[in-house]
Amino acid sequence: MLWIDKYRPRTLDDLVINQEFGSSLKKLVSSGDCPHLLFYGPPGAGKKTLIIGLLRQIYGPAVEKIKVETKPWKIALPSRNIEIELTTVQSNYHVEMNPSDVGNQDRHIVQEVIKDMCKNRPLELKGARSYKILLLNEVDRLSREAQHSLRRTMEKYSATCRLIFSCSNVSKVIDPLRSRCLCIRVAAPTLPQIEQVLEHVAEQAGVEVPGKLRTNIAQKSERNLRRALLMLETCRVMQNPMTDDQQPQLPDWELYIQEIAKDIFQEQSPKQLYAVRGKLYELLVNCLPPELILRKLALALMRTLDDEVRHKCIDLAAAYEHRLQEGQKAIYHLEAFVAKMMSEYKTWSIAVLG
Repeated sequence: MLWIDKYRPRTLDDLVINQEFGSSLKKLVSSGDCPHLLFYGPPGAGKKTLIIGLLRQIYGPAVEKIKVETKPWKIALPSRNIEIELTTVQSNYHVEMNPSDVGNQDRHIVQEVIKDMCKNRPLELKGARSYKILLLNEVDRLSREAQHSLRRTMEKYSATCRLIFSCSNVSKVIDPLRSRCLCIRVAAPTLPQIEQVLEHVAEQAGVEVPGKLRTNIAQKSERNLRRALLMLETCRVMQNPMTDDQQPQLPDWELYIQEIAKDIFQEQSPKQLYAVRGKLYELLVNCLPPELILRKLALALMRTLDDEVRHKCIDLAAAYEHRLQEGQKAIYHLEAFVAKMMSEYKTWSIAVLG
């Protein structure tokens, strides 16, 4: 088991950071009822850890007895019947799912599958907590139709079900959905907080982390706690005992994106564009979000670009990031960004370098 899961805080009292949120959530639960909640913040800020602690605070340790189930759902539409396969993580008290995994069929998941789950009240729970919790991850990636469908579900089944949403970009969640939830912003941890967590995890794992290496990992983590813990464990696997001059290893996919950036500078031709497209496909089939690929590729390009071309790279990255949200095929927009950048770079190099 990875350290990020093995040493994750299980209760709100075990939190190393975000302790103020833990105290507020405990008071919320002690009031006897729990509203619909929306946790939002950057990746690696601790949203999932807070939600796990909240579930245990409500239902006790029995909520950790979970099972992973992939189930096909048959949905009858007016014109045809469709079958959607969805993976859920569930206990007797909660269900966790990611409806955006099914793409443009997510509205059917909201309309049919979630409604079916909300109708079933936990039999062994009585009193004020006789409700089931439905946890939806990446709700900001849901289509507009799916988000509007959730409005009615939240109102109709509020007696038997509470919804907890988790997302990175709250601006992509419609206003009617946000107004029905208690919104909790989980900010990215500061560098001293990341160092504090690294020291805490290292102490639990029985390893010693030099202070300079701990600071170096925190700086390269981009304030992402999940990334920092994975880098710490990678350093532990590569070298034991760890030393001050040891360099944290970047993820393989990030090094691969840096290779793509070098390919763009090396040659600007249809043949090179075709080769880059194959590498982009490889990143997508390994389940990397296209928005992350685009952002990391733009940053890798800007480290080498001249100031005259750098602002064009930023404009293009912003434009194609917007197109990614509107379109269905991510590869089209990623390839178009690469083609446009090749054109801009070649035009600049001919004009300046001859």
